[in-house]
Amino acid sequence: MSDYFAHESAYVDDGCTIGAGTKIWHFAHVLGGTTIGKNCVIGQNAMVGPDVSVGDGCKIQNNVSLYKGVALEDDVFCGPSCVFTNVLNPRAHVQRKDEFKPTVVKRGATIGANATIVCGNTLGAYCMIGAGAVVTHDVPAHALMIGVPARRTGWVSHDGEILGPDLVCPRTGRTYKEDNGELKEVTNG
Repeated sequence: MSDYFAHESAYVDDGCTIGAGTKIWHFAHVLGGTTIGKNCVIGQNAMVGPDVSVGDGCKIQNNVSLYKGVALEDDVFCGPSCVFTNVLNPRAHVQRKDEFKPTVVKRGATIGANATIVCGNTLGAYCMIGAGAVVTHDVPAHALMIGVPARRTGWVSHDGEILGPDLVCPRTGRTYKEDNGELKEVTNG
């Protein structure tokens, strides 16, 4: 008896490690060598692997494929049909499996529906990628990225709230400051 749930139509290959409380839904496929943390949700028709790392508490919505080279830290949200590439210049007639580039998505990041993440980039902690955006370079922590190609249009808090000019989270009151193109939380003490 496993301590995760996999729908009867889902496939989980041998050699996977799946944490307690994780749910794998209809027609999803988890390929060998993949590690999925605790309390994750793998949506319908998702594919994870081979050799992919997914942290605890991640939500991977329907029709998302996480290819070799993708690593999600804890609490990452991947919106429906978002796309991760694995090579920069694919051709059907050229084998490039030795050219896969790593893509790291840091803790708490959100990727909107139908966004594309070009391989070889790192998405910073708690960043938010807007629906349909195309990420072509590294993304700073807490950055709000929209457009094609994606550009930073603002900042978001740990809780996903868009920050105004005062850089105070309207949900929690957490205060931030901008420092050399990065957002840092202001700590009292």
